Formats: sequence, structure tokens, C-alpha cells
Amino acid sequence: MPPSSETIPNPADALPYAIIVMGVSGSGKSTLGAELARRLRCDFLEGDDFHSSDSVAKMRSGKPLDDQDRWPWLDRIAAGLHGAARTDGTAVAACSALKRAYRDRLADAVGMPLLFVFLDTKDSGELARRLVHRADHYMPASLLASQLDTLEALGPDERAVTLDAEDAPDRLCAEALAWIRREMSGATKIPEDARRRS
Repeated sequence: MPPSSETIPNPADALPYAIIVMGVSGSGKSTLGAELARRLRCDFLEGDDFHSSDSVAKMRSGKPLDDQDRWPWLDRIAAGLHGAARTDGTAVAACSALKRAYRDRLADAVGMPLLFVFLDTKDSGELARRLVHRADHYMPASLLASQLDTLEALGPDERAVTLDAEDAPDRLCAEALAWIRREMSGATKIPEDARRRS
């Protein structure tokens, strides 16, 4: 991993923006998201922490969540991202964001540019192995199939990059940061009077 001196904080006069590392359970969202946040010097939000107690109990029992479970969860993640990014200029969250409708909901609710880093893998066996060996988590490996069935491909109009979830974490982080730099290099600066009002 490159040294921490190569962190890339958001310039003070740049528009705030948010990043979601997405994918099914076991794809490595939390690992990559936490490292991106460290490199970007911003908050990392673990999407699992935003589930209601009822949703956690449902998943523990082996039942997949439905849209009615997920809408308020997505709104809570978006609100958390918005608040954190307004403070630091950038914020990163891990969130499955499996359906296009979920990603649109997040993009609308977060209220600022939102980038998606999709950790994709075709090897469901590897995902299942990671879930089985993951300690202290309520998501059973039995729900992986429902997540893979729910996952919808990214559209060409979505602001997203697809990375291979089976790559080494340092490579994934480097690729994600390079893409984020390219996406945000032309971001409009916040006018001075607008910064004073915010």
C-alpha cells in the first residue's frame, strides 16, 4: 500500500462529494471502503450499522430483506454521507446498493455528487468462503444467492467504476483512487460567498 503521505484530501474550495463501495456480501466493501476513507482523510460509514434491529433480526434468521426494509436504511446511509461530507469534503460508505433503484435513491438523497465503486466477482464460491469465515456478523452465507439474484448491472449513465473483487486490496485501492481523481478533477469549485453561507 502506498504510504499515508500520499493521501488526497478534498481541497477546501471543492464541492463536497461522497463515495459508496458497493457489491454483494463478502466482496470486500468494508475493507476497501475503510482504506479509501483513510487515504482520503474522511469518515467511513459502515452500511451494516444503519440497519434497524428488525432488519438485523430478519437477516440473522436467514430471511432476505425486501424493498420496504431497505428504503429507510438507504435514506439513513445517505443522510450520514451528506453530513460527513459537508464536514470533511468527502465521505465513504460501504453499502450493497444492489438495484439501480437503490442507487438512484442514494444519489438523490445524498444531495451531492455520488460515486460508486463496484466490487464485482463471478466466483460465488469465493464469496461464500469469505462469509463462512467472517466472524461476528449477522449475514449468513445462505443469503448470498438472494443478493446475487437481486444485483442489477450498472448502467452506462451511472457514475461508477467496476473493479475485480478478487484483486489484492492494495491494487483495488490504487485503481479506485485513480478513478476518483479523474472523476473529481473537473469538479466545480464552491464560490466564496456560497462557502460563507454553508
